[in-house]
Amino acid sequence: MSDNKLIRLKTISEFHALRGLPGPKHPLISVINFEDMAAPSEIGQESLLFDFYSISVKRDMDHKYRYGQQDYDFDEGVMFGMAPHQVLCVIREEQGKNPSGWMLMFHPDFLWNTSLSTSIKKYDFFDYSVNEALFLSQDEEIKVKLIIENIKQEYQGNLDQFSHRIIISQLETLLHYSERFYQRQFITRKKANHQFLEKLDGFLNNYFVGENIIQNGLPTVQFIAEEMHMSPQYMRGLLKSLTGQTTQQVIHEKLIAKAKEKLSTTELSVSEIAYELGFEHSQSFNKLFKAKTNTSPLEFRKSFS
Repeated sequence: MSDNKLIRLKTISEFHALRGLPGPKHPLISVINFEDMAAPSEIGQESLLFDFYSISVKRDMDHKYRYGQQDYDFDEGVMFGMAPHQVLCVIREEQGKNPSGWMLMFHPDFLWNTSLSTSIKKYDFFDYSVNEALFLSQDEEIKVKLIIENIKQEYQGNLDQFSHRIIISQLETLLHYSERFYQRQFITRKKANHQFLEKLDGFLNNYFVGENIIQNGLPTVQFIAEEMHMSPQYMRGLLKSLTGQTTQQVIHEKLIAKAKEKLSTTELSVSEIAYELGFEHSQSFNKLFKAKTNTSPLEFRKSFS
């Protein structure tokens, strides 16, 4: 494991084999308990790429997960999801110990010809980084576990014409709950959220007064997310919950505030201000300013004379 080769798992059966588990009862969906996996014999690092979806709740781990540049220790019960073709790096620091918890895996082919095959793309849950995992309360974990048990019982039983629809319905319910619980997390983690807003505001203030804005133009959502050590999707959901605005709206709000400051306190021309705010053409600046304030930059300046 020390050479950190990328292991691609095309099927759920391949994951079962990799972890020393019996073959899955259903080729396209499976629920496993981590306690049932073969204990690892090596320490080190491995990178896994799944061709299927997964949702996990883990606790009591002796290793870390890395997604992108972020490490995460699962000391508490937390839930996170992964979409197909995402790479997960597992960093194991001890031998012979498994976490507790469970993992649901389902292949995209299982969703074929159902409403979930397209609607699943709207769930940002699968695009959040591991460090943005969902901290579950005891009651929330019980709700989620009941859904998982229902799914497990359904695909392990005698399949009939209703089985597939029932499991799809359970999956949709699980994803609805994940959205609800994330909204709760956005609201209840007040201190961390306040620190995030302060950090974001400070970053944008520095960006709009430095050379970055002139050289690189307006910051992109992806760039800001990287600076905040978040996925763009998680940052969007968090901002929407805290401020009612999207990331793009926050960027534009900061831009307009800086533009108003320059228009009211300096003698720079509108073209010069547009250039200092990262616009290659002043017409684009004029258009955005008017769209956001219902007045042109010149009309705004005249109101101070």
